[in-house]
Amino acid sequence: MSSASGAAVSVAPAWQGRVRSATTEPAAVRWALIGVSLLFLGVFLVVPLVAVFYQALAKGLGEYLRALVDPHARAAIGLTLITAAIVVPLNTVFGIAAAWAIAKFEFRGKQLLITLIDLPFSVSPVVAGLIFILVFGRNGWLGPWLDARGLNVVFAVPGIVLATLFVTFPFVARELIPLMQAQGTEEEEAARVLGASGWQTLWRVTLPNIKWGLLYGIILCNGRAMGEFGAVSVVSGRIRGLTNTMPLHVEVLYYENVAAAFAVASLLALLALVTLAAKSVLEWNVRRQVARAGNNLAQGESP
Repeated sequence: MSSASGAAVSVAPAWQGRVRSATTEPAAVRWALIGVSLLFLGVFLVVPLVAVFYQALAKGLGEYLRALVDPHARAAIGLTLITAAIVVPLNTVFGIAAAWAIAKFEFRGKQLLITLIDLPFSVSPVVAGLIFILVFGRNGWLGPWLDARGLNVVFAVPGIVLATLFVTFPFVARELIPLMQAQGTEEEEAARVLGASGWQTLWRVTLPNIKWGLLYGIILCNGRAMGEFGAVSVVSGRIRGLTNTMPLHVEVLYYENVAAAFAVASLLALLALVTLAAKSVLEWNVRRQVARAGNNLAQGESP
């Protein structure tokens, strides 16, 4: 009896060792993959980023600051911030409403709504800008009607806002839809049974459950809104000091003053780094909350 148990004990470690060797890559392979990944990131991300800041400061800090306080640069920065300040709240409201409808209700046309939300991902931004020209341009479908009333959409701020709104509206919705679908409808149904209204259910049950996903979508939406080039370049008319956003202003400066162009580009890169840092903080916070919930669950289930 003791020999059989000893044999069983001696067999188990050998079997486990074979499983580990079959599912674990050799150290050389792991280090090779890590090296290739770091090399790729260095060549395509770190080196260009360092080059932007190096070129921006190549003529000194004074020239760098003068490029940023130039009236045309300040106008481009202001227009970019105004556009993001308009677009992000609108996309947030739309994203919450669309995710709420898709995740919590069944209705005809649901799949069509999902397809329309994904449409900007499949349409080139330049094509989107041309669509707005076709609709709101002077010779477009609504152009004469707007022109008769002195309303300018294309080659003006409204056109920039509309184009940016189109290319960014999937971000919040696409972050919230799978999250709300995974959460189900049990908590909302319980709130309704307890007498909560629709707004109370939204504010006290749904939004607290999706707050981190919502913030994640807002950060991505804001980053894309500030960096959008294709659609905005078509509808803006590139009027210097009036309809040039920061990406468009960088392109104009590149043919006139390379250092100034890189100075404004460095500001865009800095905004991108802030966006990336905020995204990383949110992801870390979500992972920490998930781990904490798992620990609490394990402690509750332990005898």
